[in-house]
Amino acid sequence: MSRATWSDEGRDWPNRAASRFVDTGRIRWHVQVLGAELGTAPAVLLLHGTGAATHSWRALAPLLAADFTVIAPDLPGHGFTTGRPTGGLAMPAMARSVGDLLRVLGAAPDLVVGHSAGAAIAFRMVLDGIVAPNAVVGLNPALMPFPGLAAKMFPTFARMLFVNPFVPHLVAGLARGPGDAGAYLQRATGSRIDPVGVTLYRRLFATSDHVAGALTMMAAWDLDTFARDLPRMTVPALLLHGGADAAIPLASVEQAAKRMPACHVQVLPDLGHLAHEERPADVAAMIRALAADPASMPVPQAVS
Repeated sequence: MSRATWSDEGRDWPNRAASRFVDTGRIRWHVQVLGAELGTAPAVLLLHGTGAATHSWRALAPLLAADFTVIAPDLPGHGFTTGRPTGGLAMPAMARSVGDLLRVLGAAPDLVVGHSAGAAIAFRMVLDGIVAPNAVVGLNPALMPFPGLAAKMFPTFARMLFVNPFVPHLVAGLARGPGDAGAYLQRATGSRIDPVGVTLYRRLFATSDHVAGALTMMAAWDLDTFARDLPRMTVPALLLHGGADAAIPLASVEQAAKRMPACHVQVLPDLGHLAHEERPADVAAMIRALAADPASMPVPQAVS
């Protein structure tokens, strides 16, 4: 297996000066801390989605750092974080492991922002009492089970990929080979991101450890149980959805919002699954507005 190394894949990593490596038991974290020193300003925790890493926040994190202390880790199995939590990469274990990192850092986030599967981890952390933020933001959140037959097929397919040790190498080989990675990302996400972002995604997917981490995470995901817990989510929540998202349908986001008593959905027209990478300034402005007044969001109708 090939692993992303800080001296090679991380040689020109975005916001590299803010990076540090932190040990919590079985995990060695790569985490970036930007803005004011911990404890001197409101803190925002950024949790990337499956297959991404801290580079996903390369433009958004510095914008938020003007007002917050920003904490952005590479999740277990991703980027430059090594090791696995007790319980593997299942959602509850991932949530607990991020909580362990926050305790070592001495951080209690006032706001948690998660992208895609990272949004599910953010909500899981609140539901399990690991964090108690003033609000949660889900960016193109993956919160609901796959519909119909896909609900049964997808976890099985992901597990089949994971148990085949050749698959991570195969995907990594494709990432190293010729081809337009930007076009692939656009087809998969509906987003047009900058060339730097495309290069960094391709760089990570050329390492089989990163690919294996993403597949393991998908194989362990249980959105059915998670969705049943959403009505207990009383912390104000904002779900931002790119209107051109090719990965998560708007109906899924709206369905999740209706399960929560204090949740609002806002659609970002013409943006895809990586909306926060396409227009970071717009997303930063929305996050700042929510942080300033979490109770100001309209409340959706209760689920019948």
